[in-house]
Amino acid sequence: MEPFTYERASTPELASGSLESALARMGNERTVQGRWPAEYLAGGTTLIDLMKLEVMRPRHLVDLGELRETHGSIKVGVDGLKIGALATMAQTAEHPDIARNYPVIAQSLVLAASAQLRNMATLGGNVLQRTRCNYFRDVSWQACNKRNPGSGCAALEGVNRLHAVLGGSQDCIATYPGDFAQALTALDATIEVLGPNGTRTMAFVDVHRMPGTTPNIETNLAPGEVITVFNVPAGPWTRRSLYLKIRDRQSYEFALASAAVALDMADGVVRGARIALGGVATVPWRARESEAMLAGKSLDEQGAKAAARAAFADAKAREHNAYKIALGQETLVRALLQAATMEA
Repeated sequence: MEPFTYERASTPELASGSLESALARMGNERTVQGRWPAEYLAGGTTLIDLMKLEVMRPRHLVDLGELRETHGSIKVGVDGLKIGALATMAQTAEHPDIARNYPVIAQSLVLAASAQLRNMATLGGNVLQRTRCNYFRDVSWQACNKRNPGSGCAALEGVNRLHAVLGGSQDCIATYPGDFAQALTALDATIEVLGPNGTRTMAFVDVHRMPGTTPNIETNLAPGEVITVFNVPAGPWTRRSLYLKIRDRQSYEFALASAAVALDMADGVVRGARIALGGVATVPWRARESEAMLAGKSLDEQGAKAAARAAFADAKAREHNAYKIALGQETLVRALLQAATMEA
């Protein structure tokens, strides 16, 4: 781990100002990894690991820990959820109203990490976690466009069993590793962001960027911006929702394929479906083609399989990850059929 300076922020405004000031002191230039030389520290469960591996080398950290009292609350209303970005994964997953009325959120968090990590990790940090691609996390590999822009992507012709079949490019096929983000994507969540230019609201689905030719730029957040709140709208689909995660082992592990599904149904007919896929794509993946196919129809195995095929129509497999197409389809079929049997 390389040396760095450190400060604690007591308000989001001070946090944003501190990071902006640090960037200005450091010339406001990106590092060779394409990252800004100052970073926010929340739970630290991902950032500290990457700093130890010298994958990330920030020169300055702004600690957001003191904001948990003011930005770690959970409010449930008739219009939906308002969750502070500094709420922990455990706190959110164990909230009785969320477990009852937004089960896809609770399940995505419980299945995401060990109990110890869930007690420390914040929601804001969780959705911004970086890929678990081995070529990214091992600095002995030079060819990683996320870490060394312009160096190439070793995964394209290397061992790519865990890599994405949706949303990749010739410059990167690293999989987005999170689970909670799929639930937010399926439920049309929005976020509130505070930065040097004030506050703004954006759709959660617009936060993450597909790699394209600049895989080192992973989000549409501007330098110095910090997520303060997650807003999840209420709707007839939230109670009939679930998160299904398929992985190599049932204990703490990242998804090979996952599906966040939320259904609005009446008399066995789908009035609306919301679907997001994980473990198979470079970003939290909204399967809108599948949603359109299900609308207005009875949900049976044949219909679920057709929707699953549509979700992977544009999938591109590599040497070792072709199995993810069939696995992803079967995961979505199971999730849809299970959701259809839930009580709303």
